Amino acid sequence: VDVLPTPEQAPLLKWVQGHSAGVEHLVDHPLASKAQFTNASGIHTPAIGEYVMMMILAFSHHLPQFISYQANAEWPSGRWDKFVPHELRGATMGIVGYGSLGREIARLARAFGMTVLATKREVRHLADDGWRLNGTGDARAQAVRRLYPPQALKSMLRECDYIVLTVPLTPNTQQLIGAAELEAMKPGAFLVNVSRGRVVDERALAKALRDGGLGGAALDVFETEPLPQDSPLWSMPNVILSPHVSGFTPHYDKRALAVFEDNLRRYLDGKPLLNLVDMQRGY
Repeated sequence: VDVLPTPEQAPLLKWVQGHSAGVEHLVDHPLASKAQFTNASGIHTPAIGEYVMMMILAFSHHLPQFISYQANAEWPSGRWDKFVPHELRGATMGIVGYGSLGREIARLARAFGMTVLATKREVRHLADDGWRLNGTGDARAQAVRRLYPPQALKSMLRECDYIVLTVPLTPNTQQLIGAAELEAMKPGAFLVNVSRGRVVDERALAKALRDGGLGGAALDVFETEPLPQDSPLWSMPNVILSPHVSGFTPHYDKRALAVFEDNLRRYLDGKPLLNLVDMQRGY
């Protein structure tokens, strides 16, 4: 929901079901302290999970270079040195934020033979008690080799060949990935951001990409959207950009309605709602 009534306009309103996963634009709304809010977390997981694996495979198997050579009708010399892939089997993925998105990405990564590490706010609470599609996710956190508390983020980053950002945007996650975190990453590691642009210090990221500290980055979200034309990210050969579309799916409205239907039954039966948002926490 983008437009909400004021508490005066809807004094008896007890519950609001959101149409998106992110609620950072609603935490300061006057209704936030008057009604329960639930979000649509879980409906994007297949699309975003596939997007993440697409980007990781594109980097590991040199897809941008293939496209560049094709555009120039050039058959490159020294193909072995240029195109030996980084196989995903045996590589380590680190997921920053182990919610519904992180759990689905972990499930897919494990299918490729990757080792999965993740940060999670409550490392002792393993179960996924949110809404999810059948056959998706990692309900009992069995796909992850190790869970790290947020304060151990740098320790996890040092172990990872690929880093995927899936945390919500809150005061605690704003510029969570800055110069110090980028410096902690393995030389040549790849970063994929499908969370929010302001989770990353974009200036520090551009420097790490330019100086060779990072192998590359796939970015679907940005500090300012649309991404300004003068951003150095546009022209970097080790960057793949997309215009905040990783969560797009033709099934979006159908799945959002399914979340509402499930929660409506729960609300009428007096049961706990799924995807209940803690407005103090911001997600």
